[in-house]
Amino acid sequence: MGQLTMRPSVTYLHLLRHTPFFTALDSTQQQWVINHSKEWQVNQGGVITTTSSAGDYWILLDGEWQLECGEKHYPSKHNDPAKWFRASMVMHDCKLVATETSYVMLITQVDMQTMLNNGFAFHMHLDIGRSHYQQIFPIRSSP
Repeated sequence: MGQLTMRPSVTYLHLLRHTPFFTALDSTQQQWVINHSKEWQVNQGGVITTTSSAGDYWILLDGEWQLECGEKHYPSKHNDPAKWFRASMVMHDCKLVATETSYVMLITQVDMQTMLNNGFAFHMHLDIGRSHYQQIFPIRSSP
């Protein structure tokens, strides 16, 4: 467990349409997301990111992951509040680990900000996720 074991994967528009984080977007916006992100397949036990990583956004497309902070583990599925993660908001030494074979999407901080500035409907998901993480531990306030 704990190795960086991720393989590039392909994001398909017809599948992205049914992923909870992206269902409020129209097809043009969904295609923009595909063009400005990277999808990865992660094996069970694979480390997706750690809190020492950059402030980019990780979205759980399918599968399950858990945030591991010391002895505490916080699992989530793709339709749960913690279906996204941003390492820079956590003030603890944690890692995000796939608990089954999963598909995740990496969106850079710059691209996420561009999408938010252009009205992509992510605010609800980001707010719900942020509230969820705040119940677990103090977080940094940036989106």
